Amino acid sequence: MTLEQKIEGLVAPAVEALGMVLWGCEYIAAGKDSTLRIYIDRPQVGVTVDDCAKVSRQVSAIMDVEDPISSAYMLEVSSPGMERPLFKPAHYEDYVGKRVNIRARSPILGRRKFKGELVELHPEHIVVEVDRESYEIPFSNIDKANLVVEL
Repeated sequence: MTLEQKIEGLVAPAVEALGMVLWGCEYIAAGKDSTLRIYIDRPQVGVTVDDCAKVSRQVSAIMDVEDPISSAYMLEVSSPGMERPLFKPAHYEDYVGKRVNIRARSPILGRRKFKGELVELHPEHIVVEVDRESYEIPFSNIDKANLVVEL
């Protein structure tokens, strides 16, 4: 279990009790400048600054008691936004046919960065089309993924 998964398990019930959904979290280790970023969402309604403040207070209290991160860090709570990060296979379901930006942990056919259309979703991988070429990317090899906003 990753640190992020442990934190999600700790804070998800509190976020849901406030009427929101825990979209995901990420921990960026950088010594004394480390950051724990919690993404919350409220489908069809959106997230307000007040929502972020409420969740921040709840998460802070939980993190103080459970102490899963032993070093100092900054807590940020926000909406996933338009270029929302995609953390879990379920996050990809609504975005087949949309443009995504994927960074792989290890190269696939010589490349690690893929910016193109999410054309297929499978239980163990996604298929992204970049410059008319299809790439099969296992979820286990996705380091970072997010939507690409097209205006």
